[in-house]
Amino acid sequence: MRTQQGRMQADLVKAQKELDSGRVADVGLALGTRTAQSVTFARDLDRLNGIVDSNALITSRLTSTQNALGQLVDTAQTLLAALPSAVSGDMASDVTRDSGTAALQSMTAILNTSVNGEYLFAGTNTDVKPIDDFTAAGSPAKAALDAAFLAHFGFAQDDPAAAGITATDMDDFITDDVMPQFMGAGWQANWSNATDERIVSRIALNETTETSVSANNDGVKKLAMAAAIVSDLFSSPTMSADAKRTVASRAFSLVGEAVSDLGQVQSQAGIIENRVLQATDRMKTQADLFDKHISDLEGVDYYEVSNRISDLTDHIQTSLALTARIHQLSLLNYLT
Repeated sequence: MRTQQGRMQADLVKAQKELDSGRVADVGLALGTRTAQSVTFARDLDRLNGIVDSNALITSRLTSTQNALGQLVDTAQTLLAALPSAVSGDMASDVTRDSGTAALQSMTAILNTSVNGEYLFAGTNTDVKPIDDFTAAGSPAKAALDAAFLAHFGFAQDDPAAAGITATDMDDFITDDVMPQFMGAGWQANWSNATDERIVSRIALNETTETSVSANNDGVKKLAMAAAIVSDLFSSPTMSADAKRTVASRAFSLVGEAVSDLGQVQSQAGIIENRVLQATDRMKTQADLFDKHISDLEGVDYYEVSNRISDLTDHIQTSLALTARIHQLSLLNYLT
């Protein structure tokens, strides 16, 4: 009786487990040779659910990236609106300078945005701030720009000789000396810690795509160049009006190109985000099918399991009652 009672209690635990999970307690015992099929379905289901979870993080990062790109475009538009007055000479130099400085600071803060501890615009170098602050003390980017001015003209921006700089001289300086610092090797030497390579993620079982944006794209470089020359060169109190108008004109052209380039980056990020969402929907459908197959193989009949639990409970209670009655039996009671 004790052996039978122990067996029934074990069966009750197993039945209760099946009722709670909706699946057989011992897959190998219940399925036999079909166990391998169930294991394969479960493995594929885990892989799909893992990628779906990863895609949720990717979508979050892409959404944040889109928002940041929108803020960059807004920053560029604000600077763009301030430059026509500077080109015509109607705006004071310090106001134009402040517009460039504000654009630089805003751009730097946006590009250094991080999500879940990873910088959005750092390429694959996600643990390092992608852009150095041009306005910070000891900035290598500003030092390089000042050094280039000194090397080209032979004097500093605030030197009285800056009053003699012509529009042609300034245009040549921007083309020959400033442009390489942004569109050439000087960008990563003095400005950027980001990599050109972008993060590649698996968004489906047989599909991968780039899921990040690097700060090394042309739109960012052009915006940084426009804001930097406005902030740095308009700070000179002695520079000629013609030279400053040339700076404003070149900056206006650069910001316009930057807005166009950043718009293209936004479009590419949007296409990638849509691909991720579509891949997630497909995998959720596949996961539902795998889950249905697993349920068909391992699922239990809740009605049958409930009846089995009820029967086992009744048998165990009867067994316990009989055991109690037997314990009460006494030879002394029998003889008396």
